[in-house]
Amino acid sequence: MENILFIVLGLVLLIAGGNWLLKSAVALSLRLAIPKIVIGMTVVSFATSAPELIVSIKAALDGFPDLALGNVVGSNIANLGLVLAVTVLMGSIDVRKNFYTTDWPVMMVASLLFCGFIYFDGVLQQYEGIILVAMLFLFLVYLLRFQKTAVVDEMPEDDIPLPMYKTTLFLGLGGTALWGGSEFLIDGAVGMASSFGVSDRVIGITVVSVGTSIPELAASVIAVLKKEKAISLGNLIGSNIFNLLAVLGITSIITPITVVDQGLLSSDIFWMLGISFLILPLVFFPRGLRLGWRDGLVLLAFYASFVYITIN
Repeated sequence: MENILFIVLGLVLLIAGGNWLLKSAVALSLRLAIPKIVIGMTVVSFATSAPELIVSIKAALDGFPDLALGNVVGSNIANLGLVLAVTVLMGSIDVRKNFYTTDWPVMMVASLLFCGFIYFDGVLQQYEGIILVAMLFLFLVYLLRFQKTAVVDEMPEDDIPLPMYKTTLFLGLGGTALWGGSEFLIDGAVGMASSFGVSDRVIGITVVSVGTSIPELAASVIAVLKKEKAISLGNLIGSNIFNLLAVLGITSIITPITVVDQGLLSSDIFWMLGISFLILPLVFFPRGLRLGWRDGLVLLAFYASFVYITIN
């Protein structure tokens, strides 16, 4: 009964948090005259990546830095294979040139850079973490100075400006509710899975990686329902970039991250690279510069295959 209560409470907090975060993101976009996809890739991404950051830094400080790797790699796969899939199944997203000239390439460069650092020696060193964080800083400077809108805004007339204190309040409440909601949901789901005798490894690859992606799912689904698709797509691409450059970068600066489970190097990072690359052809086919329900089904099938192969 307690587990069910945690799950319900977690879902309520996630829905409320996603709504508050969306309001603050739209208000910030209007106040600062910054494209919504930039707000999605910065403010919203940082808020929804908070669970990954907290989990990874705590794992590093507790002497389990390898947990940070599985957390981030699993979450990045879930963000695209599950969250983006569900988002585009609910409604197609029309994208513009900036998506494939800036946003997607930066995600791929960050993914390849991380894989290059970790693959050959199985360790993410402190100096490599500094390089990742420096790359994030340069990316944010570029975004704020040069990025143009990359997704069509369907209902700009519905945008409501808010006073700065309300924007800040909604941002704080939204980020906190998303973090708290994901904690409750993970606790409830892990407790329920354990009571059914499911193994820790199965719980880790499914419940925990999906659980830390739940804030992205909540924020993205609510953004789509409110016709704010630029924030939705920006949040997911931005979260993957933040996970690699900020979460792993900061964690490895605190302590080098060593690979313990070799399955991460032989399998998981290639799944992450594969689904990251897959987004580009899906944007162009079957209809140019659009992600639709067919693309959602492809991504969902990719994610289901990943989970199935990893569990078995």
